[in-house]
Amino acid sequence: MPYLPIPGTTEQYALLRFDASGQERPEGDRLFSQVLLERARAEKPTNIFFFSHGWKGDLPAAVDQYNRWIGAMARLKADRERMGAKFRPLWIGLHWPSQPFGEDTIPGHSFSEASQNLLEEAVEHFGGGDAVRRPLTAIFQASIDEAGATEVPAEAARAYRELAQAIGFTAGGGAGAAPDLEGAALDPQGALEAANLSGASFGLGGSLWNGILGGLRQLSFWTMKKRARTVGEQGMHRFIAELMTSTPARIHLMGHSFGCIVTASILGGPNGQRPLPRAVNSVALVQGAFSLWSFAEPGRVPNSAGPGYFQKVIGSHAVSGPLLTTQSRFDIAVGTFYPAAVFLDRDVSFDVARFPVSGAVGTFGIQGTPVSAWRMLDENTDYGFENGRIYNLNSDDFIKKMVGAAGAHNDIDGPQVAHALWQAALASQLKEMATHGG
Repeated sequence: MPYLPIPGTTEQYALLRFDASGQERPEGDRLFSQVLLERARAEKPTNIFFFSHGWKGDLPAAVDQYNRWIGAMARLKADRERMGAKFRPLWIGLHWPSQPFGEDTIPGHSFSEASQNLLEEAVEHFGGGDAVRRPLTAIFQASIDEAGATEVPAEAARAYRELAQAIGFTAGGGAGAAPDLEGAALDPQGALEAANLSGASFGLGGSLWNGILGGLRQLSFWTMKKRARTVGEQGMHRFIAELMTSTPARIHLMGHSFGCIVTASILGGPNGQRPLPRAVNSVALVQGAFSLWSFAEPGRVPNSAGPGYFQKVIGSHAVSGPLLTTQSRFDIAVGTFYPAAVFLDRDVSFDVARFPVSGAVGTFGIQGTPVSAWRMLDENTDYGFENGRIYNLNSDDFIKKMVGAAGAHNDIDGPQVAHALWQAALASQLKEMATHGG
């Protein structure tokens, strides 16, 4: 399925597929990225739009999201016309494996039967093999033997430590650390308490994931953040760099949720130290599930004298046009579950008057560096974005439709969000259009 049509429009988009190690999955006997590079050279698009989904993005979910996101942009005819008579877009979506294991409920099964099913999913989720299966078996057995426990028994705590070692768990750094380093160190008891207070989780929901199994949320969040960073810094960084050397097209990046980690990692490259060949033209980080301090200047990260992990993206002017973020107090996933799962924070807040150590970009925007705090506008209003600036858009008026336990986290396919993306893309080329006539 390399090219997919957008229902109800004349648009199609390319779908790149990457594995958990950051490597592209072949389409037949070759890589689809090479086909796209050839197409870009031959068709000479003026603008390339790249999208990355976030958490819970299996392949059907990714297709559905791109249908909705790109479709919302395609339906804004006036925005498209503003891009100029010569505008020729190329739309690209990324699928990376971000589907968590487990469901909210498993009808018809007892707790012990459900646990056995989930154990098999968990083994696969964390990489498989005896080194993973052995401690997971002990953790699940403890959850059956001591259902409703308010303390993690010693044998389960040892199993958690063994599992963390098997998967290479590295969290325990400050709020400005790399996405897979930030957050609390391994703490099964703290995770149990945070899970019980925060309710259903971002990716792992329902009562099955309270109690002794609560610590799996912390490890699963870490797994997905590390995967997002790997995909962005490795295969996707290389692909965007090749696009830049193959075509002069303007390049625009959009990420949602953990896909914002993918997007920011593309900009920084391996370990945040390898910039792209040139600046991208605009970036949108929509309801980002990573630290609000990730872009902070030295000395502005709480409890740290150093900069945020992605600060070089700002310092090196990796984005020539606007960099947008969105926030919504109705997004429970990043407002409550993210700090509870990553930092084991049991005192989460949506109070924008004080910026916490553990908050997410999707709740508080980017902080610790100069930003402009604006409200998201309707699809008929011009923003007047300026190039090279960061805009935190309060989106309470438009990202508010509550869908399941995550709240409004996925309510991002409205015309107002699409219009903001168009306006960022337009701002990045207005001067060029005025000089060269489009």
